[in-house]
Amino acid sequence: MGRAKIARKSTSIDMTAMCDVAFLLLSFFIMATKQKPPEVLAVQPPNSVSSKAAPDKSILITLTKDGRTFLTLGDDTKKADILADINKTKALNLSDADLQRWNKQEFIGAPLGQIKSMLESGKDLNPATLPGIPTDSTNNEMIDWVKSITNTYAGSDQKDLEKMLLVKGDNDVKYPVFRQIKEAFKKNEIYKFRIVTNGEAPPAGSELAKSIAAGTGGDENNK
Repeated sequence: MGRAKIARKSTSIDMTAMCDVAFLLLSFFIMATKQKPPEVLAVQPPNSVSSKAAPDKSILITLTKDGRTFLTLGDDTKKADILADINKTKALNLSDADLQRWNKQEFIGAPLGQIKSMLESGKDLNPATLPGIPTDSTNNEMIDWVKSITNTYAGSDQKDLEKMLLVKGDNDVKYPVFRQIKEAFKKNEIYKFRIVTNGEAPPAGSELAKSIAAGTGGDENNK
């Protein structure tokens, strides 16, 4: 006896719900993605073969080719505490309103003595016109900034803080400027930080190229 044949019918699938979910997920990732923060000023750092990615929450010191120094406090959860600490330790006499305005600035690029008047002026702080943080041998205010940073992160693992400390200098920066940044770290007992460079491929046939190809390479780019 033959099998009974089942009539074939066209299949119709309603994709409306799936499309709704896809658009909701897309909207979530667009809004939740943290965009790369704008640079204070364009600098051309030296090249290196390191491929280590910088952490999202970074404390970046930028050295421009004309010798100016800027600071970016990328960890928004600690930024207000750092500003409050340096306001207290250096007696800047900033009001709560001043601190709130300061917290909205993406970078710091002026001597501490000028901060209050700049904030009260209400003007946008254009990095092209700012003098930068003093870092010379007679007045190295980066020491004070690093001190407030270490005060704020006190009690946490210092290795975690060291991973967040980045120095990005233009390829034409003179060594004495970089040396004063190292001195600021040293004065606060920080002996490890990272240097931001432009990545490039390692020389063909080198040990680093072989280890990267094998999936075991890549240095820490710690200096």
